Amino acid sequence: MELTLLGTGAPAGLPRPDCPCAACACALGPDARAATSVLVDGVLLLDLTPGAAFAAARAGRSPAGVRQVLLSHPHDGPAVEVPAGLPQPGRVPDGRELTLLTGHKVRAVALDAPGTGYAVTGPDGQRLLYLPPGGAPAGLEAPAEPYATVVLDVLGRPDALARLRETGAAGPATDVVAVHLDHDVPPGAEVRRRLAAAGARAVPDGTTLEAGAYDDVPAVPRRTLVLGGARSGKSVEAERRLESFPEVLYVATGGSRNGDTEWAARVSAHQERRPGSWRTVETCDLVPLLKDDGPPLLVDCLSLWLTDAMDAVGAWDDAEWADGGERALRDRVRALTDAVRETRRTLVAVSNEVGSGIVPATASGRRYRDELGRLNTAFAQECEQVLLVVAGQTLALRG
Repeated sequence: MELTLLGTGAPAGLPRPDCPCAACACALGPDARAATSVLVDGVLLLDLTPGAAFAAARAGRSPAGVRQVLLSHPHDGPAVEVPAGLPQPGRVPDGRELTLLTGHKVRAVALDAPGTGYAVTGPDGQRLLYLPPGGAPAGLEAPAEPYATVVLDVLGRPDALARLRETGAAGPATDVVAVHLDHDVPPGAEVRRRLAAAGARAVPDGTTLEAGAYDDVPAVPRRTLVLGGARSGKSVEAERRLESFPEVLYVATGGSRNGDTEWAARVSAHQERRPGSWRTVETCDLVPLLKDDGPPLLVDCLSLWLTDAMDAVGAWDDAEWADGGERALRDRVRALTDAVRETRRTLVAVSNEVGSGIVPATASGRRYRDELGRLNTAFAQECEQVLLVVAGQTLALRG
């Protein structure tokens, strides 16, 4: 089954008409995208968009053989002139199946939002799932047979991909292609980086893919360290990297700090951002979690883990520090980094980068700064990917 992506952008396209934002200003050349539309084997057109005939011609394809045009959006969209020779667009009711004379079978997939998804099975048995913008499948049951290719709004609905993975509908070899790309994420390198973290990819308009033939699925780094200063966006970046996974264990190392209203507000803000399927545990005992099998871990953050460890070894007292405290802390850090090296779980950890600021006025403050720098360095050595977040912008230091 051959898929030609005539467009891969949001309904308004990218750049949006008359939009002055920075993302639209950068959406040039291969990063410019027409509204999403997919031509399947030259006979089935999923979503009719303005200029579909010209888009097909640019991709070296002809719409002359199209036997069925199906709409997926929750509405029929703006008036679009149907090119001569194309059938009138239609829609398959949820749960119903349409069989074309060409041997293609199209089943309408119910969504949790208005619109229609389509599961297409080609004459060769390869299977495609196509979802509209903002839509995720509803009522999926596990185990499901994995699709060869999934085409969906990965950036807008990462939880849709999580649901597909949870049921097995998206497996390790499924080619996940992001479409409906809008100006919410800067185009180019940033889009590719975010999609790679989700095990997905984007392709330019006009790209032709063969379902089931793609075997270079983006490898999601198993261990990632996210560094950044205060309010840099490092926690948001860490959470974003795992939001397309069906289960995540969020490890909060800061505790509840009873009576601290400002801290409670911070914790609440973090909790509201997390998907409802994530589970939270408050602990600084990370080594057992890393040794166990289970869903991905998100540890936020190592700087608070270090505070707890330094409390435990009496690091704030010079005499205790000299009389075994320093050695005890080194042992704790070594046990943690050894566990990171040996873990089989997907891990994303957050830590503060404090070495570039003002030198602390107290000896204990300088000790903490130095030890956090050592911890970050040792932890980073065990990670396939290390990121630095500055003013909400993510820089890859490794991987």
